[in-house]
Amino acid sequence: MSITKWHNTLRIILISGSVASIASAISLSLLGKSELNRFAAPLNGPSQWIWGRHAPYVNRLSFRYTFVGYTIHHAASIFWAIGYEGLRRRLRPPEITCAVLAPAVVTAVAAYTVDFHLIPKRLTPGFENRLSKRSLLFVYGAFALGLAAPALLARNRKWACSRLG
Repeated sequence: MSITKWHNTLRIILISGSVASIASAISLSLLGKSELNRFAAPLNGPSQWIWGRHAPYVNRLSFRYTFVGYTIHHAASIFWAIGYEGLRRRLRPPEITCAVLAPAVVTAVAAYTVDFHLIPKRLTPGFENRLSKRSLLFVYGAFALGLAAPALLARNRKWACSRLG
């Protein structure tokens, strides 16, 4: 693979992972406010990787817990975007919405399974300690939509340009 192709692939992974991270972080914050009356509490959860099992129970916004928690969440989202983009590129034709959404759903289900059933408790996202199972469904749904959003928008932009030109 040429340097240009590697650069383009990395760019696509960073974009889809970042959008998924932001979408799920917004979901976490809104659900934290709704369920706990605390925006930052769920975002503090992943910082348990560094600060220990008490981190998900910290309610306040802070660099130590919230920034570190979000950074871990963002890095994990980029990791999962690698798998998503690999799956998405194998499905043809990419113009079909299902070929964009199905890999996003598969990736979100895989992330959920790994996060809550395959790794040690200390390495879970931590926000499961604060949010309901229903809210976790919304968070992973937002994650899936975030993964798919850049490809869907790019596809729609190409379609609109082809209709105008």
